[in-house]
Amino acid sequence: MKISKNFGLALLALLCGGIALAEDGSGSTYGAASGLIALAASIAVGLGTFGAASGQGKATAAALEGIARNPNSRADVFTPFILGLAFMEFQAIMGFLIAFLLLNKV
Repeated sequence: MKISKNFGLALLALLCGGIALAEDGSGSTYGAASGLIALAASIAVGLGTFGAASGQGKATAAALEGIARNPNSRADVFTPFILGLAFMEFQAIMGFLIAFLLLNKV
């Protein structure tokens, strides 16, 4: 139940962001396509940050649990953990980059 509630809230936030970016009121020549491009940009940001945040939470929990079970493994766990967090953050940054590239076409 908790997973479906979190998924529903994330989907609602994603859709609300799309509605906010869907129309800018400038009356561009692209018509409905500009609204769909803005919607695609908001989906790219929403899914990129949602995936990165959930991955970072799971990675942090697993790393801390491993260190708690064996404190001597801290040095062995820390470097791959930080590297994994950097890759996950890169995923979120790529979502923002794709959104800016898409919004540049509007």
